[in-house]
Amino acid sequence: MKQIEQLSCDCHVIHEETVASVRAAMPAGKDFYDLANLYKMFADNTRIKILWALSHEDMCVCDLAVLLGMTKSAISHQLKSLRLANLVKYDKQGKVVYYSLADSHVKDIFEKGFEHIHE
Repeated sequence: MKQIEQLSCDCHVIHEETVASVRAAMPAGKDFYDLANLYKMFADNTRIKILWALSHEDMCVCDLAVLLGMTKSAISHQLKSLRLANLVKYDKQGKVVYYSLADSHVKDIFEKGFEHIHE
């Protein structure tokens, strides 16, 4: 069996300039918390399908329910989570509410994810 190479540092030298530089650039702790919560939204298969659909067309709950073979209630629940995470927005036109991606950043994140898995 081939031995796995140890990938940890064996030295006891602290590169103080490197640590100081990275520390100065490091975002606040809340930013890491918020980013982790953003990525949690992408951790659900149904939410990913909704985001994919909305990256192609603005859609109402009924359309999304038919597309994904789910109940309107289940879709509404996921849309609420996505809306609270600022990933989707809505536009009410009469009695119909159309959902869309919140902004181009959401589409960029989504597309980069697909690019990565298809490498």
